[in-house]
Amino acid sequence: MDLSDRVAIVTGGGRGIGRAIALKLAEVGATVVVNDFGDPAPAEGVVEEIKAMNQSGMAVMADVSSVADVDRLVATTIDNYQQVDILVNNAGITRDQLLLRMTDEDWDMVMSVNLKSVFLCTRAVLKHMVRQRRGRIVSIASIVGIVGNAGQANYAAAKAGIIGFTRTVAKEVASRGITANAIAPGFIDTKMTEQLGEKQRQELQSRIPLGYLGTPRDVAEAVAFLATEEARYITGQVLNVDGGMAGV
Repeated sequence: MDLSDRVAIVTGGGRGIGRAIALKLAEVGATVVVNDFGDPAPAEGVVEEIKAMNQSGMAVMADVSSVADVDRLVATTIDNYQQVDILVNNAGITRDQLLLRMTDEDWDMVMSVNLKSVFLCTRAVLKHMVRQRRGRIVSIASIVGIVGNAGQANYAAAKAGIIGFTRTVAKEVASRGITANAIAPGFIDTKMTEQLGEKQRQELQSRIPLGYLGTPRDVAEAVAFLATEEARYITGQVLNVDGGMAGV
């Protein structure tokens, strides 16, 4: 895999899966714009790791559910690197609650950060990708958006929305040399799963045919492949990275 002449934006790139994606794209040669929101330290730390690889990158703090912030994120990328070739829509939050107890705020916040951001960021980069007649859009959905999960109606709906959105975008921009795909991770070993008790962890693992949780790197490898020329004939697809949970 070689992305040495490509510029990527990774939303939510300061930690967890986003961090792994940013580092993997840099590892295979991409210039990476690491987006995050709130405390700038995690994103800046990822950029330092990228520069330690002798690769280029920068951190841009922006709320990807805000039109103005998204426009600034993309404009900053173009101003500094003159192109944008890869967008990874990774930013996301959870506000878990059973539906009968879920508040309007819980619903709206998850939809805004997890789904509206994908629309805003994709629309913003497409203006440049269409002119370039090339581009890769990879959005991080979830296995929950396919099979559902109790207590996550908002999250599941947003992730299912990403899948429908991705398939539509793929049809709209294919003639311009742009691909759009989604990745649906299963249970991934992150800080959220680290907080689980041993019994809960064992129960999760029992639902995975391969018998163990995935890692952020597993997701990052799939993203990098879809971003490369090797994946030029793949578009409108959903790749499950879930240890066989949904497909076996």
